[in-house]
Amino acid sequence: MPKGSLAVLLTLALIPLVTAATQAPAAPNSPASKTQVVILGTGTPVADPDTSGPAVAIVVNDAAYLVDCGPGVVRRAAAAERKGVSALKVTNIKVVFITHLHSDHTLGYPDLIFSPWVLGRKEPLESYGPRGLQDMTDYIEKAWEKDIDVRTNGLEHGNRTGYKVHVHEIQPGIIFKDANVTVTTFLVAHGSWDQAFGYRFDTADRSVVLSGDTAPTDAVVKACHGCDVLLHEVYNEVDPSRSADWLKYLRAFHTSTFQLAKIAIDAKPGLLVLYHQGYGHPTPEAQILREINERYSGKVAYAHDLDAY
Repeated sequence: MPKGSLAVLLTLALIPLVTAATQAPAAPNSPASKTQVVILGTGTPVADPDTSGPAVAIVVNDAAYLVDCGPGVVRRAAAAERKGVSALKVTNIKVVFITHLHSDHTLGYPDLIFSPWVLGRKEPLESYGPRGLQDMTDYIEKAWEKDIDVRTNGLEHGNRTGYKVHVHEIQPGIIFKDANVTVTTFLVAHGSWDQAFGYRFDTADRSVVLSGDTAPTDAVVKACHGCDVLLHEVYNEVDPSRSADWLKYLRAFHTSTFQLAKIAIDAKPGLLVLYHQGYGHPTPEAQILREINERYSGKVAYAHDLDAY
């Protein structure tokens, strides 16, 4: 899978000038609108070395707000900083919103807790997510208690605050607000999970909705309702190699290209961004785009790690 796309400036003013099939992201080091969506990882559980685990950063006024923390999240943030997104300096990462507790979306959570602290972060991490997040956090801290002891009481003289986490187990509605952004969460339908969330970010200049992992649901349509950017997971509709059991799983937990086309028609986003694409094995980008464009004529981008919109 390619690591990036042609670097171009992407602002809402330019979106109408680009065709759906060739929609290209801005490079992270390009001039951008006040609010930027930076893709830190598009991967699935497939061990693809070219894609980190699912993670997205909403960057507003040099502050970063992460959604999910799949494997590789901290190093991908460092790569984005190197490309010009100063808000993603590792020690600046202080807020994360978790869609659900599947391992591929949370294996980077210990990394997000400890690595920025080791590098000098003093503020606790603010972590928002579903029921069970507090237990997960407590067990992580317990698992690394020897490391914490050595780093704080040993020669590193580490601070005693930057590894701590303030956990917020959330319910649908507005869950976060500061000078940059208002964050609203909504429930989605992710198979047998008791809670899985999508998120909407409203800033002074943009509205961004992330589906998280979900089967088709009107909740995404209602949350977007003409939003500027909709990031949605997707798998390809056509794959004769799938077994009946695997197809049953996909239909319960995820959204196909044809289903997503219908969601996008109803939701009317300014830009539809496909992320966390395909399940079980790598899927050709051209096939997913072709299937989406068969039924949806709006603007579409196929996300790659370190793309920015």
